[in-house]
Amino acid sequence: MANGVDHGANKMAPTAMKLLLGVVFLGWLMIWGMLPTHTYRERWLPMLLSKTKTTYFGRLGTNVLIFTFPILFIAVVGCVYLHIVQKGDRNKSSSGALKAWRRPLLIKQPLGIVSGTELAFCLMFLASLVCFFSCYLSNALANFEGEWLAKLEIAALMLGLLGSLCFAFLFFPVTRASSLLPLGGLTSECSIKYHVWLGHIVMLVFAAHGVCYIIVWAATNRLSETLSWAQVGVANVAGEIALLSGLLMWATTFSRIRRRMFELFFYTHQLYILFLIFYLLHVGMSFFCLVLPGVYLFMVDRFLRFLQSRNKVRLVSARLLPSETVELNFSKDPSFHYNPLSILFINVPSIASLQWHPFTVSSNSNLEPDRLSIIIK
Repeated sequence: MANGVDHGANKMAPTAMKLLLGVVFLGWLMIWGMLPTHTYRERWLPMLLSKTKTTYFGRLGTNVLIFTFPILFIAVVGCVYLHIVQKGDRNKSSSGALKAWRRPLLIKQPLGIVSGTELAFCLMFLASLVCFFSCYLSNALANFEGEWLAKLEIAALMLGLLGSLCFAFLFFPVTRASSLLPLGGLTSECSIKYHVWLGHIVMLVFAAHGVCYIIVWAATNRLSETLSWAQVGVANVAGEIALLSGLLMWATTFSRIRRRMFELFFYTHQLYILFLIFYLLHVGMSFFCLVLPGVYLFMVDRFLRFLQSRNKVRLVSARLLPSETVELNFSKDPSFHYNPLSILFINVPSIASLQWHPFTVSSNSNLEPDRLSIIIK
């Protein structure tokens, strides 16, 4: 009887943790959804500021509490959940309806291989962006009487807020060691396309944001604004540098350039560091807290990857296979387990000291406990 109670408690704990994390995540999404409404600005925000204004961080503390803390809480508790949950519980087979939704629905460019579930979430996300922007714009222009240039300037500001909403999700799919992806039943290799989609949306919106401001400044003889760097508020020069670095990254991400000139794509993509620094200088730390969770988790992930990359592996053997393919066999610890068709990143310092390329693992950790194999064509 005691064993039955303990087993039931062991099953209830992971379920309760996952339910708690789901509620926290939905609450975080709700805050984003309420952000453009009068209810948030006129009722919720004054109440939150009154509760946190006496703290050391002030307004910054409010944004940390409602935008940054929930995601970091999910990431930390998610790590505990993934460690205590049984492997069999994580790998339960899906029902027939869920399997049908996960089958490829589209297999052509520009989206690539997309399942029904992914397409549905993509359409819902785009619909939410349209609602977010229209709600923000309608509230900003309510009872506003002015010429079209003044309205365009307000629309440009709203585009910047819309881009920040997309930017808040941009780094989640490429944070490989984060607990967020496994909690959602995702892997790092299948999540790259979400980063690509979000990257295109972010740069399209931020480019429209910058173009609209330049049109307004040119039409009102205020082009000197492009060289202003306010000590308080928005720094225009920093925003322009961030946008230019982002446009350089964006230009090299398209398939024709990326596939033909991978070196250019790879090294240009490191401009994300410059983009983040000047984006922070452009909007200020208080507003940067809205996108901080993804950036912070990505930086932690990069640090962990750096530590892991210091470990060298021993090549046991190499075989030349038909069709100009090479099989590489590496030694590994028998306690290291992986799923079939996992992705392994390999760096060969004699070829390129900074580049890590992904390859699909062709071996099975259960059948070959001391060896890990990949095939390169």
